[in-house]
Amino acid sequence: MLQRLAIDRGAILYDPRPVAEPGAQLFDPQFWRARGALSELPGGRGSILLIEDAGRSWVLRRYLRGGFAARFARDRYLWLGEEHTRSFQELRLLAALHARGLPVPPPVAGRYVRSALTYRAELITERLIGARSLEAVLEAGPMDGARWTAIGRCLRRFHDAGVQHADLNSRNIMLGEQGEVWVLDFDRGRLRAPGTWSERSLDRLARSLENAENDLGDWHGGFELLRRAHDG
Repeated sequence: MLQRLAIDRGAILYDPRPVAEPGAQLFDPQFWRARGALSELPGGRGSILLIEDAGRSWVLRRYLRGGFAARFARDRYLWLGEEHTRSFQELRLLAALHARGLPVPPPVAGRYVRSALTYRAELITERLIGARSLEAVLEAGPMDGARWTAIGRCLRRFHDAGVQHADLNSRNIMLGEQGEVWVLDFDRGRLRAPGTWSERSLDRLARSLENAENDLGDWHGGFELLRRAHDG
């Protein structure tokens, strides 16, 4: 069960099993850097950091805005109450999905810190060791049909459970070395009744493959297998 710890101008929500001593240091890059435990995820644009320390293997993510809004408030969001903070909402959703046995990164902790009418936030999850994104796998070469089918079946599990991902794309579907499939990044995700929105999620995934920065080869045939597995 998640527990809450009040801190100066904010709070931390955490799972006490991986977090024996909760505190602001969990989210402080300098703390982990001083221990030689911090590295930056390539391509993460500074928002995603990796922590490897004393058996811990975590991912620390700062919530950052993109697009036009980032020019004015890169890491600030409007304060609407603790339960509406992005870190607490995502952590609670991850905990619920993990408890249902859905393949998501196990949640570790989330934090928000207020400043007047805004707040900034961070999230820590367990790292999926050895996993690569769908995009990275396709950049390396064609993917066999069995993996496309596994992705489709995995996404169907989420959709049957009423899990709507806000930005399903080729970077937040992760593939393991033994054929495992996980889904990442449930910021702004939610639980709702199953419906036609699941098809729109698949369309969004297809667009992300179409618009990928690097050449992903001919993925269209594989994606049809994914759709059939999802819809079958």
